[in-house]
Amino acid sequence: PRYKQISISNNQSPNIIIFSNLFVWLLRFGYWLLFGYCFLYLGYFSSSFLFHLNTYIYFAFSTYNLQPTTKIFARPVAFGYKIRRGSTSNYYLKHFLQVIMNRYDIIVIGGGHAGLEAVFACQRMGFSTILITTKKETIGVMSCNPAIGGIAKGQIVREIDALGGLMAKNIDSTGIQFKMLNTTKGPAVRSPRAQADRLAYSAWWKDRLKECQIPVEEGVVSRILVENGRIVGVWTEESRTFLAKAVVLTTGTFLSGTLHIGEESWSGGRMGEEAVSGLSEDLKGLGLLLGRLKTGTSPRVHKDTVDYSKMKIQPGDTDPKPFSFSEERLNRPQLPCYLTRTTDQTHKIIIENIHRSPLYQGKIKGTGVRYCPSIEDKVVKFPDKKSHHIFVEPDGLDSDVMYLNGVSTSLPLDVQEAILKTIPGLEESKILQPGYAVEYCFAYPTQLKPNLETKGIAGLFLAGQINGTSGYEEAGCQGLIAGINAGLSLKEEPRLVLGRDEAYIGVLIDDLVTKGTEEPYRMFTSRAEYRLLLRADNADLRLMDYGARLGLIDKETLQRMQEKRRLIREELDRLRRDKTIFILRKTSVSYADVSKKDIPEPVIEQIEIEVRYEGYIKRQMQEIVQMKRAENILIPPNFDYSKIPSLSNETKDKLSRIQPLSLGQAGRIPGIRPSDINILMLYIR
Repeated sequence: PRYKQISISNNQSPNIIIFSNLFVWLLRFGYWLLFGYCFLYLGYFSSSFLFHLNTYIYFAFSTYNLQPTTKIFARPVAFGYKIRRGSTSNYYLKHFLQVIMNRYDIIVIGGGHAGLEAVFACQRMGFSTILITTKKETIGVMSCNPAIGGIAKGQIVREIDALGGLMAKNIDSTGIQFKMLNTTKGPAVRSPRAQADRLAYSAWWKDRLKECQIPVEEGVVSRILVENGRIVGVWTEESRTFLAKAVVLTTGTFLSGTLHIGEESWSGGRMGEEAVSGLSEDLKGLGLLLGRLKTGTSPRVHKDTVDYSKMKIQPGDTDPKPFSFSEERLNRPQLPCYLTRTTDQTHKIIIENIHRSPLYQGKIKGTGVRYCPSIEDKVVKFPDKKSHHIFVEPDGLDSDVMYLNGVSTSLPLDVQEAILKTIPGLEESKILQPGYAVEYCFAYPTQLKPNLETKGIAGLFLAGQINGTSGYEEAGCQGLIAGINAGLSLKEEPRLVLGRDEAYIGVLIDDLVTKGTEEPYRMFTSRAEYRLLLRADNADLRLMDYGARLGLIDKETLQRMQEKRRLIREELDRLRRDKTIFILRKTSVSYADVSKKDIPEPVIEQIEIEVRYEGYIKRQMQEIVQMKRAENILIPPNFDYSKIPSLSNETKDKLSRIQPLSLGQAGRIPGIRPSDINILMLYIR
């Protein structure tokens, strides 16, 4: 209750005023004394009761914008602990006050590529968001090679940019070599790639966090707080509690991570950083099924100890193309990379010391990356290969480090040194950081919905390597989608789920949640059925409308895309009217040969592709129409497959576990036969 001040007229004496005010304050003191005593007793009574009481009270009062009222409960309860527990009372007082203050719309856990894309998306959509990470100084660090993009990965980076993500803008600002891959092949497999300045790349992310005033807290999350199947917050090892309506979990390789170099193994998520140990057990307790995966990194050597004359220089493009659609030109200094190879002597040393590899000792139980194997795996599994490529990549403009891409290994340091002495140009190289393997926990991604929300816990989203993927780009796109959908869930709006015909991101997520993975998942162009439509050059035309509707695309960039779309449409119509479109279909004829019209280069590129590949594009569009017929037949939520007697027990089990949203998704589940889909269609209709 709020006591009203006693009305005092101007002609009353000061003594009366003092007495009246004193009377009011005495009433207040008596009220708070009685009230405080009650909660002092509660604080003495039970820690479990205390925590739940404060949580419920906080949410109840915050609904009516009365957060300060919770202090009435918090302080007496904490002092109740002081009476009971003496010196440990500071812990409870600190914990309780933090519970009151640390409440956000969305919490993002992890400062890697997935976490950063997620936290920026949430913040720019207007939600109060906090980033919790183990170390502020390692935010945005590239754990492996300092490069962004590559085959299919470059398409993903362009898609992230088209949706409003930031990875492309970062690499455009911090790249030290830019190159378009597969330029002699068709447009479906052309992919941009760039070397990054490792330190500048990480610093760029930190600068953006400061600019956007996003709060960042250091801490190790050890518990996910859930009430009635819905997320309510997280608890850290530092005994801090953060409350939120949605949580995006991006643990990378830190979830119960173990590092391996030869016979030595220790807990860690990355060289020099501790692993997160308690969270994996908590996730298991919440019903998530976890597995183990393994990845690795290569040695890093001092640049002044490398003999580049024995290597083949690998320059960047003379006219590099930016990743981001908000940039028209790049004006960055570029450094070359270098190519060398392993030798017969290299392979001999590896075979002689294979028994010292933790991978072949049986110490590593997790499944490794099939498409990016360690040098030990390459030599053992491909004995007919006489040599393997090694790309020597600079770590930065002012860095002394060269990264040896292609020599990922967990062999002992002395063996790594012996291996390098047999490689042309690396005979005298000095190792600054040895290669190592990291083994970590992941959650089987079939436990996720297509919006990356866990099926069993509302408001908990997973993104990045915790979902079984490998690579910065795969992590970044998942973080962006998870962050967007966390925000849309709070707005109670339809979630963003991209189709396999719309984006590589859609292919990646559909593969994960429908087919699952038991090895680190890496994106390739071969995974996309409609890759001719999912090119790097048209990601803005495909996806930028989504980003604009979400408020993640600025007006200038959106207008540039709309103008590009208009020019393409108008020029294609003109070419058809003039009949010159038939001439342009010849690969030997360029747009400049049939028209002198001055239009931007990206528009010309789109016109030439649309004309020359028109037949193939039409065929894929027809396939998409057929595919969408099945996608549009939705399966009711919580459909009981056990009631369909014609389905085998194996089919019932798979469908019940995956819970597909449509007949199309059900048909992509491994082991589901066309006859199963026909039976299911009859029961749904």
